[in-house]
Amino acid sequence: MIVSELFMAGIKAISEYVSAHVLTCLVPAFFIAGAMSALLPKEKITRLLGQKAAKYKAYPLAVAAGLLLAVCSCTILPLFAGIRKKGAGTGPALAFLYTAPATNIMAILFTGSVLGWNFAIARIVLSSAFAILIGLIISAMFKAEDAEDEKNAVSEVTSGLKQDTGRLPFFQKHRLLLFFVTLIAILIVGTRVAGNLKYAIIAGLIVILAFLAKLLFSADEVKGWLLETWLFTKKIFPLLLAGIFIAGVLTRLLPQNFLATFMGSNTLFANLIAVLFGVFMYFPTLVEVPMAKMFLGLGMAKGPLLAYLLADPVISLASILVVRKFIGNKRTFAYVGLIIVFTTISGLIYGAIAG
Repeated sequence: MIVSELFMAGIKAISEYVSAHVLTCLVPAFFIAGAMSALLPKEKITRLLGQKAAKYKAYPLAVAAGLLLAVCSCTILPLFAGIRKKGAGTGPALAFLYTAPATNIMAILFTGSVLGWNFAIARIVLSSAFAILIGLIISAMFKAEDAEDEKNAVSEVTSGLKQDTGRLPFFQKHRLLLFFVTLIAILIVGTRVAGNLKYAIIAGLIVILAFLAKLLFSADEVKGWLLETWLFTKKIFPLLLAGIFIAGVLTRLLPQNFLATFMGSNTLFANLIAVLFGVFMYFPTLVEVPMAKMFLGLGMAKGPLLAYLLADPVISLASILVVRKFIGNKRTFAYVGLIIVFTTISGLIYGAIAG
């Protein structure tokens, strides 16, 4: 296999990702992350998701937020970075990062309809449990680092409500809610609506967003939002492209009989290989389900298949490269390691039960 073929495989992977995800998925996510960083009060994020927040509140809140967002392991990264920058603790932030691509409502319903509800139930129960357990373990392992991160989180950069509070009092009071609902609506429409209707709805929402920014926020607040959006884009996007390129090259290197040879039985090795395949490859959210259906038809055993389903949506080589920028090498290594261990063991147990 010549080098040019591998290079073109990497370029093809980038091209497919950019054409399918950047404009309507990743760009809105960057703008949401910028708004989180520039406009959300740090004290509220710290109180709800910070190191000292009550665990019985912080972790369910992080998981619940993730359940409502049908986004892939790359699109969730700017949102993860946004709440981290505003003071969210490593544990709750990782629970949010894990849950959104792994157990969002759309993914579970799709899994049930395509693969069966035994897979869907196992997926949502195990992924939700893993999100919380992994967050708790890493938070306990790196207490000192988490405390330092919380201390260094950016202070609130907003300059208060836009003046002229005698006008539009209801909108002024709920300006952040209205702004974020509109931003999230753009993201949801971009990821879930098909055809030209998607672009028409997005255009309308952008007009609404522009009016909200003009009427309810000061020029400094809007400037801060756009600046934070650019900083997130500059930090995250190149790493995503690098990771997706490498994943494309690795996909080209895989032998044709890879599945039947290495994952056709429910062994520890087979489950580990399935997890590693899921960890380092990248597929957009929901695409892992038809891929899993295809793998099942090509001879993958049920245990390794569940292990793959639990690992693939959560992380990829591209997302690993980005996550380490925000939580460091040690915590990233622990995060990836715990995912590998938990999902491998789960696949082995499920395979023994399901037969």
